Amino acid sequence: MNTLSPSKISKMIPAGGKWSTLIRRGKQITFTALEKGANVSLLLYNANDLSERYNMPDTLKAQHTAHLTKGNVLMSDNGRVLASIIEDSLGWHDPLSGYTSRVLTNQKYGITTYQNDRNDFYRSGEENFAVELFRNGLTARDLMPVVNLFSKVYCDHDGNLHYVSDHSKKGDTLTLRIEMDVILVLSNTPNPFNPATTYPSVPVQVTIAEAEPIQENDSCFNHRPENQRAFENTWEYLSLSKGGI
Repeated sequence: MNTLSPSKISKMIPAGGKWSTLIRRGKQITFTALEKGANVSLLLYNANDLSERYNMPDTLKAQHTAHLTKGNVLMSDNGRVLASIIEDSLGWHDPLSGYTSRVLTNQKYGITTYQNDRNDFYRSGEENFAVELFRNGLTARDLMPVVNLFSKVYCDHDGNLHYVSDHSKKGDTLTLRIEMDVILVLSNTPNPFNPATTYPSVPVQVTIAEAEPIQENDSCFNHRPENQRAFENTWEYLSLSKGGI
């Protein structure tokens, strides 16, 4: 069920579900896992220039990390901040594993089709993203590495990726503050490294509200010098854009 008020919107994304929307700068988005074992894949695009989008390599390199948590920001390929992680109950979200494909979904969970199973068929991240991107004037060619919220995947010294089962619990949350007008694209589909052989069924609540203005002691701005430069790039861009900041 979706709820609407002048200052807050709340929407439940069911297992296998997808959603996209325009979100203005100055909003915050809170994701809440309604059961354990959640995974929501996320993409972000500059709503005023769709060629600018979340860039995984720059985000991780600039912040000297291989996972995301409070204090980290999601940077664009132009060195600007699309969103900041201002709250996080987990401490680790996966930017490495990508999204599921139809082939992988069939192999892991069995072959299902909409014709035979209707809304109970097992959706893949690739298909969900393709549909939502098309709705926003983009195509599958605009797919890129995603952020997998609520999942923990780490890399060992030999370069192997390992999925941590039971990482997220019911009630875990993460909150993003939106720093530029963005197109948000979500797919509530399994992490590709999840070893489960049954299709995970974990709904996630998404709540959009007004964010508090950024302060001088902001943990995201002060996380690293690279973060500060990215914020400054963002503010310069906004001040020179139509409407300013």
